[in-house]
Amino acid sequence: MSAMSKNRRLLIAGNWKMYKTGAEAVEFIEELKELLSSDSAVDVTLAPSFTSLEAAIQAAQGSSISIAAQNVFWEQEGAFTGEVSATMLKSMGVKQVIIGHSERRQYFGETDETVNRRIKAALSGGLVPIVCVGETLEQREAGQIFKILKTQLETGLEGIDSEAARRTLILAYEPVWAIGTGKTATPEIVQEAHKFIRETLQDRFDKGLVSSLRILYGGSVKPENAAELLTQPDIDGGLVGGASLRPDVFYGIINYKGI
Repeated sequence: MSAMSKNRRLLIAGNWKMYKTGAEAVEFIEELKELLSSDSAVDVTLAPSFTSLEAAIQAAQGSSISIAAQNVFWEQEGAFTGEVSATMLKSMGVKQVIIGHSERRQYFGETDETVNRRIKAALSGGLVPIVCVGETLEQREAGQIFKILKTQLETGLEGIDSEAARRTLILAYEPVWAIGTGKTATPEIVQEAHKFIRETLQDRFDKGLVSSLRILYGGSVKPENAAELLTQPDIDGGLVGGASLRPDVFYGIINYKGI
C-alpha cells in the first residue's frame, strides 16, 4: 500500500534526545533544507533539546520543517524548578511535543497518568502531542503486548474527546526493546501493533477520526528498512532516534522511495 492510498500524509520525526548544541542544530537544518523538496509528500519534524529549540526554530523558518519539543510539564506556570510549560514552548514557535517516550518512562518516572496530564496541557496550550506507547521485551515475552498497549491508550487518553484529538493528536508505537538496540521489529509485528492501536481507538473516538489518525513507528528506523515499514497499511511515519542525527541518513528515510 502506498503512502498516498492511506489518505494520511507520512510524518518523519527526528528525536535528537540529548544530542546537538544550538550551533550543531543550525548546521543540520541548513543541510537538510538543501536536500528537501519544497513539494515533498512527507511532513518533517525535528525535536531538539530545550537549549537548541530557539536556534532550530530560527533555522527552520521559511522551510517545511516543523520543530517539536521532547517534553512538556502539565502546569501552565508555577514553582516547578526545571520544568517548561506548553505556553512557553508555543510562544517560541514550537509546533509539536513528544510525550511519554519510553526513556521518560524508564528513567524519569513517567506514568500513564502523567502522560495524560501532559497531553491535556499540550492540547490546551496549542501544541500537537506525539504520544508514545509500547511494550518492553519482558512484557512482549510474557504475552502482554496488547494488554499493555490498551492500558496505555485508555489511561493516557482519558478525557480526550474526538474534537481535540482530531485537531492535534499523533501517536507513536515504540517497542522499547527495539530502541537504541539496533533490533528492529519485523514489518509484520509493527503492522499488527499499529492495527491493534487503531482498532482500540475505535472504542473511544469516531471512525472518521480513527481512520485519519497518524500512528508513527519508533524503533531503529533507518533508510535500509524505511520502505518495508512505511508501506504497511497502518504505519504513517517514523519517530526516528539515532538515524536522525545525520542529515543525509535522516533524508534517506524521508526519501525512502524517491518521493
